[in-house]
Amino acid sequence: MDLPTPSVGWHGCEPVSARFEELDWRPTRLGEISLRRRFEPTLQADIYEARLGDEFLMSSAFTVAEVALADLSLVLLSGEDLDVVVGGLGLGYTAHAVLRDPRVRSVRVIEALDEVIGWHRRGLLPVSEVLTSDPRCTLVEGDFFAMIASGSRFGPDTLGRHDAILVDIDHTPRHVLHPGHAGFYELPGQRRLADRLEPGGVYALWSDDPPDEGYIAVLEDVFASCEAHVVRFANPLTGGQAANTVYIATVGHG
Repeated sequence: MDLPTPSVGWHGCEPVSARFEELDWRPTRLGEISLRRRFEPTLQADIYEARLGDEFLMSSAFTVAEVALADLSLVLLSGEDLDVVVGGLGLGYTAHAVLRDPRVRSVRVIEALDEVIGWHRRGLLPVSEVLTSDPRCTLVEGDFFAMIASGSRFGPDTLGRHDAILVDIDHTPRHVLHPGHAGFYELPGQRRLADRLEPGGVYALWSDDPPDEGYIAVLEDVFASCEAHVVRFANPLTGGQAANTVYIATVGHG
């Protein structure tokens, strides 16, 4: 269905943005990707949405779990000078939450699509300026899953191990964006990931589904401890509640 032509409206005495605006659209190796901004009357605010082909990827109206992905991980880490890897840039809210912790020394954000990195370098999203101006943050174009599989570093000047690796790329461990991602969530892939963490380090994963007992069993086989947090939040569009899952697993100290 064709969307209406963008138009500028007014709410009370204050101007509001165009009801709908496509900020970017382009073909990529994974399919057509688009970034849209629209005015949401129920929130009286702009929201940003990304799509890959016909698949809805993310929305700035639902960022509670993306922020929790960072917060639930970093609270488990002690010490200073923390080195963090974020797999998947998206709208940038997880990386932005990581940067709020003053103990963080570096954040490497691995994004497969340079087009998505370009959104932030062009300042198209609410948190873009923070991500591109904070010297602790580096946006790296690359395939996160291939880096794990090959053991390659997350950038030319990074260390081999990190204090935390946070991943928000696929919808769930079973509903992946590309078939090549599936092996990451199996036992060998999770062991390779655990090898990239410092003793006591944290691995965290965002998922759109309720806790998956099969995936939890894999985590329990690899990590010293793991927990699936159900993160509930208000759905401003329906007036009800929604929930995501954040898996948190830690590497042993010994």
